[in-house]
Amino acid sequence: MKKVYVGMAADYLHVGHINIINEAAKYGEIIIGLLTDEAIASYKRVPVTTYEQRKKVIENIKGVAKVVPQYTLDYVENLRQLKPEYVVHGDDWKDSSQRYTRQRVIEALKEWGGELIEPQYTKGISSTLLIETQKQVGVTPEHRRKMLRKLINLKPIVRVIEAHSGLSAIVAEKTKVKGEEFDAIWESSFTDSSSKGKPDIELVDFTSRVRTINEILEVTTKPLIVDGDTGGPIDHFAYMVKTLERLGVSAIIVEDKVFPKQNSLLENAEHRQETTERFCQKIKVGKHARVTRDFMIIARIESLILGESVEHALMRADAYIRAGADGIMIHSKDRSPAEILKFCAEYNKHGYTVPLVVVPTTYNTILEQELIDVNVSVVIYANHLMRSSYKAMLETAKMILSTKRGLEAESKCIGIQEFFKVIDT
Repeated sequence: MKKVYVGMAADYLHVGHINIINEAAKYGEIIIGLLTDEAIASYKRVPVTTYEQRKKVIENIKGVAKVVPQYTLDYVENLRQLKPEYVVHGDDWKDSSQRYTRQRVIEALKEWGGELIEPQYTKGISSTLLIETQKQVGVTPEHRRKMLRKLINLKPIVRVIEAHSGLSAIVAEKTKVKGEEFDAIWESSFTDSSSKGKPDIELVDFTSRVRTINEILEVTTKPLIVDGDTGGPIDHFAYMVKTLERLGVSAIIVEDKVFPKQNSLLENAEHRQETTERFCQKIKVGKHARVTRDFMIIARIESLILGESVEHALMRADAYIRAGADGIMIHSKDRSPAEILKFCAEYNKHGYTVPLVVVPTTYNTILEQELIDVNVSVVIYANHLMRSSYKAMLETAKMILSTKRGLEAESKCIGIQEFFKVIDT
């Protein structure tokens, strides 16, 4: 029989998949190129079910002769190995982000005279639509808490943006550009404090922070990373870990400075770094307090902020990893990414496998691909929504004062009816 190749993710198997398989069966023996978890995560989202789970389901569908892994969104490697007479795919990819993938398939098939068959896409149903429906229902704390580790394992870099309220969290959750979106949310002590009109000196107590965290959790489904500042006294940190883990938070990032701290980017601020021994003890207490392995405790190193050397930061990283840190965040206030890149290069030479986290607020010229190239696992855009919202509000307020009416300010505002839809009124 002639070979028919069908590439699919099949995360949520639905009638559209069955229609494609039935159409493919008309042309010969069906080989399913099942996208791996990494392949799916590379162009949209982390799959709900694993490759092995999806493979078992697809293997038991009538008409499927064989299932092979497709390691990338690009079909060409598998096609050149199998040389199928036909490739079958719904016609929806003609005008989608997969246009380039489609063209690559056509060019590969020409090499041996193969043909692309494109039956009409089954309208009204898709895995993405099913996922969006699930998001409207929400997720459990257990499901959300596990997601960060899964993302780190599957994606070349996890893209995170801050939120300081329910509304900013909706922006973080829903914003998409050409299929790209943020993977997780950062609850920042700086922006949380700023939203309350207070300085970032650990003045806002943990109870107040938890209220903000709950506001974010209530309107989102993505994993949440919490800025734990110094974590406070060691016995307080244990309580903090237990509370956040119970809520469904995926990770806490705690910095190695002495309580109470000042913001690391504040000019002329006085910073005191905690002793390595005491901070390691804090990490150990936090690890002992957590109930599941899903919850991550990430150690934030402030050595470069204090003007210490990369070697000093590396010694700290080594100690924190030995104490059980699940990740290392290296911080810098330089406008050049040079010292961060140097740290990452040296970190990699030591062979550490603990994920690296960076926050490129000042060295913002660096591209995500450059961070991927030095094995950074997580990039956090730590305060952009807060800073941009203040600028927009200030401009609108000034415009109303200048014109003595609200008409001109409307150009700065979302329409009221459109805004109702944003918050599902």
